[in-house]
Amino acid sequence: METRIAWLVPAVRRGAYWQPVLREFTKIYPQTKFYTSQTWPGFDPDAPGANVITLIGKYRFQETKTVESGYNRGIILVSPTVVFPLLKYKPQVVFVSSFSIWTVLAIALQPMGKWKLILVYESSSPNVDFRDSPLRSNLRRWMTQFMDTFISNSRRGKDYLVEILGVDANNISARPYMVPDTQTLLHNRSEDQSQSLALKSPIFLCVGLLVPRKGVKYLLQACAILRDRGYSEYSLVLVGDGEQRAELEAFVKDHQLEQQVTWTGWLNYGDLGTYFNEADVFIFPTLEDTWGVVLLEAMAFGKAIVSSKWAGASEMVVEGENGYVIDPYEPEKFAEAMMKLIDDPELIQKMGQKSQELMAEHNAEKAGLFLASQVEKVLGKQHQT
Repeated sequence: METRIAWLVPAVRRGAYWQPVLREFTKIYPQTKFYTSQTWPGFDPDAPGANVITLIGKYRFQETKTVESGYNRGIILVSPTVVFPLLKYKPQVVFVSSFSIWTVLAIALQPMGKWKLILVYESSSPNVDFRDSPLRSNLRRWMTQFMDTFISNSRRGKDYLVEILGVDANNISARPYMVPDTQTLLHNRSEDQSQSLALKSPIFLCVGLLVPRKGVKYLLQACAILRDRGYSEYSLVLVGDGEQRAELEAFVKDHQLEQQVTWTGWLNYGDLGTYFNEADVFIFPTLEDTWGVVLLEAMAFGKAIVSSKWAGASEMVVEGENGYVIDPYEPEKFAEAMMKLIDDPELIQKMGQKSQELMAEHNAEKAGLFLASQVEKVLGKQHQT
């Protein structure tokens, strides 16, 4: 009898990168069901990988506290009816995402279902960890007692599980599983699509929501510093949209940065590859991101990186080799990193090559194998690859 796997992930709203990873995972474990309450824009339920995804109920985030510089705090509300297809499916292994209501249900039903539990903790960040909440921390410690093993994208996530929740470090695998697939990012590219953005080089690219948490305001402050120091021969392309756009556009106008800054608005995931191809440097000014797969997407396209230290994925940056890690609250540091790259085109090229080398171990196929290895770990089997 084939091993049956279930995933309980409340939402994958900006998770088009899940599809290629699931495609590879299901080559090893074809009997897989991925239950979620919300998928990404452009979701195709018949696509390889996505065809194992089943929508259950509605997703709602009940906000309890607004945080200007980070994730808003609250409670994820999802339908408890997931228990019915889960019990009917009878999986041997269940991947549970973080510490949601679905995780509690998987624990409660474990004596009946007799499945192994793998807890997936994306990574650590202040407003996701809730380290300042004894109630949440104690509830999470209770949940960890029922898990057979743990995985996280980052060392930061592993440290949280060990230091705050008391998990045995030997039972945690820290390796990126949320990784990009370049062909998926180029999915919408047509043969006659422009091959050049026709902008001043070097081209700095920033992709993300235009909301305070993403730190674009501090990036634009860095651009203002560049202008004051006589730097104008570069371009900044901002891909995305959001509530802060009008404020940011006003800043650009007030500081006479219109010749440097280009706005694209929101783009489909399959259109992003064109912009990654044309850019020289990817810049990630976030004030809080548990992971930030967009940084890995840029690395997969061979880009030099300037990343905020508040992104979990900043662990993928080797300082001075494929980019720089800075504190976005210090725009001067941002400006200095950008100046180094503007002044040295060869450095941009060397860093881009290093990014691509680092990403050789982090593609959809290897992420699928890694996730499959966790199944084998809890079932006491060994998959031959």
